[in-house]
Amino acid sequence: MAVKPDVHYLRLLSRQFPTARATYSEIINLQAILNLPCATEHFISDVHGELEAFTHIRNNCSGVIRERVRALFGHELDARTQADLCTLIYYPDEKLDLMRTQGDLLPEWYYEVLIHLINLARTLSDGYTRSHVRKMLPDDYGYIIDELLHVSLGQDSAHHVYHEQIVRSVVDTGAAEDFIHTLASLIKRLAVDTLHVVGDVYDRGPRADRIMDELMSYGNVDVQWGNHDVTWMGAAAGSEVCMAQVVRTCVHYGTLGVLESSYGVSLRELALFADATYAHEPGTRRVHRIEKAINVILFKLVEQAIARHPNWGMDDRCLLGAIDLDAGTVRIDGRDWPLSTTDFPTLDPEHPSELTPGEQRVVDGLVDSFADSDRLRRHVQFLFDHGSVYKVCNGRLLFHGCVPLNADGTFATVVSDGHELCGRAYLDYVERMARRAWQTGDQLALDWMWYLWCGAHSPLAGRVMKTFERAYVADPAAWDEPQDPYFDLTRDPEVARRVLAEFGLEGPNARIINGHTPVHEKDGDTPIRADGHLLVIDGGFCQAYHKTTGIAGYTLIADARGLRLKAHRPFHGVVAALTANEDIASAHETVIESTVERPLTVADTDTGKTIRAQIAELQALLEAYRAGELAEARR
Repeated sequence: MAVKPDVHYLRLLSRQFPTARATYSEIINLQAILNLPCATEHFISDVHGELEAFTHIRNNCSGVIRERVRALFGHELDARTQADLCTLIYYPDEKLDLMRTQGDLLPEWYYEVLIHLINLARTLSDGYTRSHVRKMLPDDYGYIIDELLHVSLGQDSAHHVYHEQIVRSVVDTGAAEDFIHTLASLIKRLAVDTLHVVGDVYDRGPRADRIMDELMSYGNVDVQWGNHDVTWMGAAAGSEVCMAQVVRTCVHYGTLGVLESSYGVSLRELALFADATYAHEPGTRRVHRIEKAINVILFKLVEQAIARHPNWGMDDRCLLGAIDLDAGTVRIDGRDWPLSTTDFPTLDPEHPSELTPGEQRVVDGLVDSFADSDRLRRHVQFLFDHGSVYKVCNGRLLFHGCVPLNADGTFATVVSDGHELCGRAYLDYVERMARRAWQTGDQLALDWMWYLWCGAHSPLAGRVMKTFERAYVADPAAWDEPQDPYFDLTRDPEVARRVLAEFGLEGPNARIINGHTPVHEKDGDTPIRADGHLLVIDGGFCQAYHKTTGIAGYTLIADARGLRLKAHRPFHGVVAALTANEDIASAHETVIESTVERPLTVADTDTGKTIRAQIAELQALLEAYRAGELAEARR
């Protein structure tokens, strides 16, 4: 039973609703909103800097636009015209430019396509209040578009003539292309209300910065931090070891442009140092020398961080001191592995983790360069403002990696600051540490940012990273990265339900939504686990995964009809989309939940719970007015 608000709270509420009329008017409004269809949510993960694929799947809303076009125009437009309309919505500027070169932009075409776009926008707007739709409209055209969205263009009436003439005037005045662009943007906003990015915007692909720009302009978006994201966040906060990891990853994947051109991080000092220190090895390209230099710097900084935190239990990852240069081997877990190189001119066997003066100058310069990047800081601030380690919404638990478990399925315990932490309390703690690193930059919090990248019990990573072995041990047998028991144990419905219960979720429709781990569909793996309580949606963007997974990954759509998991084929680029109307085709779709008998409404969501609580408070205020406990404001 809801607790009745006290008089003090009701007085505060009365400032917003000063009369009984204003109060019951708001109650009526909120009751009506509860009966609207629930908003569409779009879940994606592991974007990894792949701008074209991300932009396209955001534009087509994992096929939602195509589905709506087919449903609305299936009996009116042929398949080619429907595809043209979809491509115009996805890429209005580019599609119009292409049609202009082909001489296809005729007044009648403008009129017809505007009518189609208005009809589609009107259909999609049915799921929102009129005031909510108005907020999405640009100031310049807001009144006109609002008028057009609230009439049926096909009625035989004077009102229809009035609205038809508006569209004709738009074409006659030369504003058609601007209107097309505006309507395309509106349709995409209406098609999906909320975008959930379940981690890893950064690394591997070349344009994570542009993806961040798009996310910042999207509207209603949240991000569950991935382990790749947190290294950039840590680097921007001032962590030397996170900075070295970011640089190393960009060098290794050939994406230095995102550092130098996009974020203005200068690698000049590093390049000069690498040339001077590793130039004696014949036949090496400059980028290889840079990678060798940053590798050694990284591993030294890693060992320094591990030494500051013996509670992490990561001493076995301190491998520089285990190198035998004379024998050309490194001892790992009691076994000597041949090294792929013995070229370590800055390594002091007596003090393996100490940076040389030259290396320290490189580190200091890079830290300053990261700190001076205003654009990077804006992007990282957005991740802190709109992101978190995990999110609970509408009966679903979203996080990138794992909730660390022991082999018996119990929650693994991590000790920090004298506290034993596990389960939800542990995830809450590491989020506080991340925010503390950004706000204060103290060493403990900064070190935790690196631990979240690769720590044995990191909820963002969930596996032991073998970066050293992959860099310096040629035998792939040394590269195996043990992963947290979570990834195997949560295939068991009972374990998955236990994890969900830790976050206050239960019932047949409670679900964990993960990214992080590619699904090898070609080998028989499935993204649907634990009787549907766990869904994995990784692998949809990073091109490096496509050959091993056999699929271009998964996305998830939740709407009034239920929950649908979509498996995608690879995207062949914007040019193919424009010239041949190629889309990201769904290899197949799996219905996880179906609500055909009774489509879901706002009342079925977390927003509905909040609205019902607001209604109860307003009803209490209304009773206080009627009982004379509070005086209404004079009109």
